[in-house]
Order: sequence, then C-alpha cells, then structure tokens
Amino acid sequence: MENAAIAVRREKNRRLRGLGAALLEKIVPPLLVLVTVVGLWELLVSLTGTPKYLLPRPSDIWQAALAKRGALLESVSTTIVESLFGFAISLALGISLAMLLACSKWVERSVYPYAIVLQTVPIVAVAPIIVIWFGAGMNAIVAISFLLSFFPIFSNTLIGLNSTDKNLKNLFFLYNASKLQTLFQLRLPAALPYILGGLKISCSMSIMGAIVGEYIAGIGGGKGGLGYSITVAASRLETSYLFACGLSSSLLGIGFFLAINAASNRLLRSWHESEMKS
Repeated sequence: MENAAIAVRREKNRRLRGLGAALLEKIVPPLLVLVTVVGLWELLVSLTGTPKYLLPRPSDIWQAALAKRGALLESVSTTIVESLFGFAISLALGISLAMLLACSKWVERSVYPYAIVLQTVPIVAVAPIIVIWFGAGMNAIVAISFLLSFFPIFSNTLIGLNSTDKNLKNLFFLYNASKLQTLFQLRLPAALPYILGGLKISCSMSIMGAIVGEYIAGIGGGKGGLGYSITVAASRLETSYLFACGLSSSLLGIGFFLAINAASNRLLRSWHESEMKS
C-alpha cells in the first residue's frame, strides 16, 4: 500500500516536472528576445541622445503609460467593447451567410463575387459613407470593425462546409437525412477547424477595424478609444504616450487571439489532428 502511494507521488512529480519544462521551453526563448530588444533599445537611445519626441526610451513609454493610466485604460476598454460588437456581428452574419450559400451552388455563384467585392473595397473609401449612414460615433465604428472582420469568417466557413467528406455525405444520403440534418449534424461540425481558423484572423481584424473607425468616426460610446487617443497624442507630439497606445493595441490583439486559440484547443483537441499534436 505504501509502495503504491510512493509510486503515485513519483508519477505526479514527474508530470509536474514535465509540465514545468514544457512551459519554460515555450516562455523563456521569447522572453529572452524581449529583454534583449528592450535593453538594446534603452541603451542605444540613451547613448545617442535621441530626443524623446522622435524615439522615446522604453522607460519613457512606461512612465507615460503610468502617468495616464486612467485615460489609457478607458481607451482600451472602449476599443474592446467596439471590437467585440464588430466581431460578434461578423461571427453571426459570416457563419449564417456561409451556411446559406453552402446549401445551394446557384446562390453561392450569385452572391460570393459580391462578398469578394466588399472585401476588396478600401475601407477609407467607404468609411465616409458609413459615417453618413450611421452617424459619427459608436455605430459607425462597430460597422467598420464588422466590415474588416467579416470576410475571413465567411470565407473560411464556406470552404469548410464545402470540404465535407463525400463518403460521409453519401452515408447521410443513404440514411435519408434531410439537407438541414446533413448541414447541422455533419457539414457544420466538420467545418469547425476552418471556422476557428477564420475567427483567429478576424479577432485581430476587428480590433484594427475599431481603431481605424475611431480615426474616421471619432469617439465611440461617448469615450475616446485607442484610435482617438493615438490621434490626439500624435497632434500634441506626445510620442511616449503614442507608443503606449500602440503597444496597448498590440497587447489587446494578442489577448484576443490567445482567447480564441484557447477555445480552439478546447474544442478540437479530442478529435482534430491540428490540436492533438500540440
């Protein structure tokens, strides 16, 4: 009995050591690169005496972020809300429209070219029209965020729905499954890896769309987001705070991507090759 307890404890310790080693293997290399780059940046700017308004040191950026942390957090939270709304609308409309097109080749051939046209039109060309239609502020910003994040979800979902194994579709046909049963019980689950791939692309696009929208449509929700803060900081030559806003938007994009990646891992790890290997 005692020997069994010792064996269980050893196995548990071995797993913990393996987990710690795996984490160190993933975290240490990028952390070393980050520390090296930031250190060289700080050193070179200090040695060359570059003016702060041209290129601030990392310590200047940190101090600017701390000094304006209240305004920065408010800008980040505003951009999060705008991008989440844009992303949610893209998710709902992108998957719904792809499912509609996948049900009929005739509908797909009729509608898909216009979806491509929508994607290829430069956002700066249609943004003023969006502002006229929705008014300056939150609604226009969400609409621009939606336009930028819609196509990857729509396109990837359609590809996934059209890539279903023919043998499985024939099997559903032999069992007299209806089109809707085939769609929801076979094609949609099989397309899940493609849909999640589209979400990984769209999540960062929705943040980019929100920031671009703030440039064009002004303040969203009565508060200035990151795009608005960047515009104001640039006009006042507050370069340190400008960098702080830019880095905040990058961190926001990374956080959004990691959240989608975690959801993808949870949904696919038990059956799909891409996540089973990781």
